[in-house]
Amino acid sequence: MSVFLGRDHVLGRIDAQLDEVRSSGEGRFVWLRGRRRVGKSRLVQEFCDRSGLPYCFYQAVQRPRPEALAEFGEGVAESALDAAGTFAGAAFNSWPAALKAACTGATRDRPMILVIDELPYLTEHDDGFASELQKAWDRGVERLPVLLICVGSDVRMMEELVKERSPLHGRPTLELALRPLSVPAVARITGARDSSDALDRYLIVGGFPLLAAGWRKGASPEEFLRSALVDDHAFVTTALRIMASEFEKSLMARRVLEAIGHGETARGRIESRAGVKGNTLDDALKALVETKLMVERSTPYAVGAGRKFSRYTILDPYLRFWLRFVGPHMAEISRGRGDITVDRILRDWNTYRGRAVEPVIRGALERLLPDPRLATATGGAAFVGSYWTRDHRTEVDLVGGDAPQPTEIGFVGSIKWHADEPFNESEYRALLEHRTKVPGAAGARLVVVSRTGAADGVKADLLLGADEIVAAWE
Repeated sequence: MSVFLGRDHVLGRIDAQLDEVRSSGEGRFVWLRGRRRVGKSRLVQEFCDRSGLPYCFYQAVQRPRPEALAEFGEGVAESALDAAGTFAGAAFNSWPAALKAACTGATRDRPMILVIDELPYLTEHDDGFASELQKAWDRGVERLPVLLICVGSDVRMMEELVKERSPLHGRPTLELALRPLSVPAVARITGARDSSDALDRYLIVGGFPLLAAGWRKGASPEEFLRSALVDDHAFVTTALRIMASEFEKSLMARRVLEAIGHGETARGRIESRAGVKGNTLDDALKALVETKLMVERSTPYAVGAGRKFSRYTILDPYLRFWLRFVGPHMAEISRGRGDITVDRILRDWNTYRGRAVEPVIRGALERLLPDPRLATATGGAAFVGSYWTRDHRTEVDLVGGDAPQPTEIGFVGSIKWHADEPFNESEYRALLEHRTKVPGAAGARLVVVSRTGAADGVKADLLLGADEIVAAWE
């Protein structure tokens, strides 16, 4: 199916674990994490369907242990597992007992698959769940021909649960992080005409498989948006569901996220727009950056630690687009006037795109490094950031250095994503001037990234276009 384009390698790695179950007759444990709506559950369901084996897909619930165990029992009873019959009307008081009973009947020739989806829901209401899962694995399931797959959208919690000193540390035989689809994968799914068009589509739907799959082949971005901006379309509701899940208990963090999504990047301006101040704002920003992994905090690259000041930006392209253009106008979309929203997007698109594409380009350029075209006397750049002054009089889109805290600057660069005009000589002279303002960049090479090429007078050491940016993400 096209929705799984770009996921075959993940399916292959899980399938290899199943092969190990068949060959050894013993259990394997897959630990799969990834942000909400990136297609984890659908991917695992596809794997189960392709396997042709009996399986139970248990969707965890945010309820206390007795209710969660009852829901699990119902899931097994309704499944094709050999143990299904014994679970009808049965009650279990512990997870080890329930999990081991569910695995009854699995054989080497006919192993079974047991899926626990949204596992962090169980740990939220049951402090002992992780220990009980460890006990069930160590004392029974591990020695049975069972593939156990645990899935979670709370990425930070999933990471914590398998860290050293955690009950489940060392138990998974395969840990996977399912990431959003790449730019090339989105391009293929949506039928992009060329690399520039591919980047436009990625800036709208991000790496969400469901949204990419909903883009009709041959439809332009405008055509897609005119059909998508209705109140029950997945393009509108996906962000609503993400925020409902992430911010059920954190209204302040949601307000801060919305302020950042509006385009505020500095702490003071975020404070003013969100109306959240002091320690409450600090806690919300920390949660968005470190726990929910929805916001990136960046500081000027090549500047000493004592002089840095932060910028905050939305990490996911779709959520950034939604918060900027869709969320603030839900009222007009709900009354059937999504056409007004689309007209506003088209009016502001070139300006928005010029900023929104920058992190995609920085990520692509970092993937290309080290590059002999940017080699220095002692080696070459391996990390990419950006540089700006507090008053924003100097802003440099690309700064490449040898380390996260660089001792050598290899290049500086400018990104211009114009609709029609090439990177011009005036912009090149500005880049030359800005190079003198970046600490340690006096002899750095010059990089130009342009959607529409460069004028003859631009003498950059490296000129990159949309084709190279998209190819870097393969």
